[in-house]
Amino acid sequence: MKHFVVEIIYKASIEKISELRPVHREFLKKGYEKGLLLVSGPQTPQIGGIVIARAESMEEIAEYFSGDPYSTANAAHYQFIEFTPVSRQEFMNGWINDK
Repeated sequence: MKHFVVEIIYKASIEKISELRPVHREFLKKGYEKGLLLVSGPQTPQIGGIVIARAESMEEIAEYFSGDPYSTANAAHYQFIEFTPVSRQEFMNGWINDK
């Protein structure tokens, strides 16, 4: 598995983002259920969000996020940063090393 920081950058008004947030969070829930996502949350100030994710490839994680309601409503764009998690808390070993 490859690991990614996903930066979600809002393009729409915060009112539009707030309207879409419940369905966005339902979308993220599916990613957690599939084992793709580790943690997610809004940035402070509310200019976007951050997700720590994993997938077989950059294309796979980008394809997954293309279904995000923020994306389908053209309310945000995404930056995908691949990284190698060398150091970590021990409780993370299972998620990081899961093949």
